[in-house]
Amino acid sequence: MRKFLLLMLFAAQSSLGATVTLLHFSDYHSHALPFYSEDQPDRGGIARAIGYLEREHRRGALVLSGGDMVNKGSPAWSDKFGCAEWPWFNGIVDAMAFGNHDSDYGYSWFQDCRSKLRYPVLSANTNGFQRYEIFTVHGIRIGVFAIAGPDFNALVRTPGLRFSDTITAAREVVKILREEERVDAVVLIGHEHTNDDFSLARAVPGIDLILGTHSHEKRELTKIAGTSTWFIAPYQYLTYISRVTLTFHEHRLARVQGTLVPVDASMKSSRTIQARVAGMQRELEHDPQYAALFEPLGTLDRSLSIDELAARTLQAMRSATHADAAFSTISSFRQPLAKGTLTLEDLRASMPYDNDIVVCELRGDALQALYAAIDSRKGTDSFCYVSGPSSIDPSKTYRIATTDYVAKIAYRKELACDAQKSGFRVRDELRKELTSARPKSGS
Repeated sequence: MRKFLLLMLFAAQSSLGATVTLLHFSDYHSHALPFYSEDQPDRGGIARAIGYLEREHRRGALVLSGGDMVNKGSPAWSDKFGCAEWPWFNGIVDAMAFGNHDSDYGYSWFQDCRSKLRYPVLSANTNGFQRYEIFTVHGIRIGVFAIAGPDFNALVRTPGLRFSDTITAAREVVKILREEERVDAVVLIGHEHTNDDFSLARAVPGIDLILGTHSHEKRELTKIAGTSTWFIAPYQYLTYISRVTLTFHEHRLARVQGTLVPVDASMKSSRTIQARVAGMQRELEHDPQYAALFEPLGTLDRSLSIDELAARTLQAMRSATHADAAFSTISSFRQPLAKGTLTLEDLRASMPYDNDIVVCELRGDALQALYAAIDSRKGTDSFCYVSGPSSIDPSKTYRIATTDYVAKIAYRKELACDAQKSGFRVRDELRKELTSARPKSGS
């Protein structure tokens, strides 16, 4: 009887199959301290994330980083300490994708950072990088690869780095993983915009799971329409960690389950990392080169959401340049502003790119065509916030204000005018707006 029960138990366990847990974060951008996000204070924090990831890794979870671990120019932590945190993940992270900001300080700098790591940095379509890695967990072989998005050629100005076609590279790697390596599942760390991830999944069968982002998107686990590929994205700055469980029956993927785990005060911190971060932050704030960033500029009597922040910024751009309309990519606005004391470092965290305001004149019909181009980019970092007249006369000429990034890169082809520098900078104009009067509702 006992032997029969044991056989039944073994049969039940076999029918359930093996499970593999994957944890993933992306676009950390040197946000070591907790911050204000999604109308909540005290979100994120690297000490909390490392504490959680380390515990789960000891239990057998695979831990993957989506890259963009730094961001030159903001936050100040990145400029002072560089890639100091990357080795903190040794023994915790199993592989990292190469992100477009990871060589912000130059390729030799990046190479020096990479030499301190015990985990590979992957990129299937970037020269000089390992294309994929295979992990065996509970007898299950997981093939993991990474892709540098189609926009890397425009975004990454690092001599020596070349980026090949994403779909061609993905097809080659998936074929190798499936037919030569005989893996049980294929996972892509996609450092590309969400719409590019979706397009790639439709063009390249055989990818079981894509871990975003690059679009700084928050999205719960979902199956990409028209494919058998699942997708999840953990937002930005270690606000969330993606947790996905793959269940296998006889080495066939039978079930995919997942959720986003919030990184907040409920997550037990690594005491070692917490003490290290506190000491480094004190050092940063007392460094004469950076101390002014932490001095009060004024006080906000209420918080400003990202949408309100964008509206106030566009209005400030229009006022400074006497423009009829203004627009800026959504990627220019990364965090809300919290109620209370405002510092320049708070502004830099909310608007990490110190763009010039440029101006030009457009006929109404050209402006309408530009708005149509903007609308076609919904779901990408190139989609824009717009402030301007509700109706446009096709024959009238309009004065337009935008950023140098929009004019030179994001909409270089669509912006059919000779944009000139205005002498104003976006963040400076918003600072003046916020510190000269009390915040008011965006419009």
